[in-house]
Amino acid sequence: MTKVAALGLPFWLAGGQAEPGGLVRARSVGAAGIQVGTAFALCRDSGIDAGLRARLIEQALAGALRVRNEPYTSPAGFPFKVAQLSGTLADEEVYAARPRLCDLGYLRVPYERSDGHIGYRCPAEPVEMYLRKGGAVEDTVGRRCLCNGLVATIGLGQRRSDKTAEPALITLGQNLNFLRELVSTADTCFGAADVVAYLLQQ
Repeated sequence: MTKVAALGLPFWLAGGQAEPGGLVRARSVGAAGIQVGTAFALCRDSGIDAGLRARLIEQALAGALRVRNEPYTSPAGFPFKVAQLSGTLADEEVYAARPRLCDLGYLRVPYERSDGHIGYRCPAEPVEMYLRKGGAVEDTVGRRCLCNGLVATIGLGQRRSDKTAEPALITLGQNLNFLRELVSTADTCFGAADVVAYLLQQ
């Protein structure tokens, strides 16, 4: 932390910062502030589908929600923390039942084709297609379609001609301690303003 602060550039602390006093502590070591994702993702003002959000909160309060580091989920190769919620793309049965395809292509990467032109590939697309584009088969193992999964998480998942709907893929932090403070027994619907007020408590 000291070395980062010594660079003289603004930086923020992230991960497990959603608690009173977190901002003050971050500022005391030279950080410009804190980054908070999960608390806002679970509030009523977030874009997460309300039904999914309610299930996440219910399971988290019951101590039954697992959030696991998934180093191979994203086709971009960046490790994500994924909520292990049944019926979503984290569910192995759901993953196995979904045909591999990459039809949004937000995370495709460029590669040089044999004719010298630039093509695009994604390890979440059909394996044979990825291999034809020069990709390595080991890069395809366990890859989820993060583009479709995240869009489905906000309730805008594509619906196919066979009436099937894209399953959600929910990324979430592992520190859920803030929920006990923000959720009352009568109301699990807290807002972004409640999160800010909670974070600013001394």
